[in-house]
Amino acid sequence: MAIIYATLIVKGKKSYVEVPEKIKSQVKQVLIDLECEDLIEE
Repeated sequence: MAIIYATLIVKGKKSYVEVPEKIKSQVKQVLIDLECEDLIEE
């Protein structure tokens, strides 16, 4: 699920603040791995 959210964030369909709290850390790590840290906005 984290990869799906990360993909949606990269494509501009969702933002990091819309990610459910229980998977936020996983999504954050996926975005870091993809070198898209700039999309992590709390």
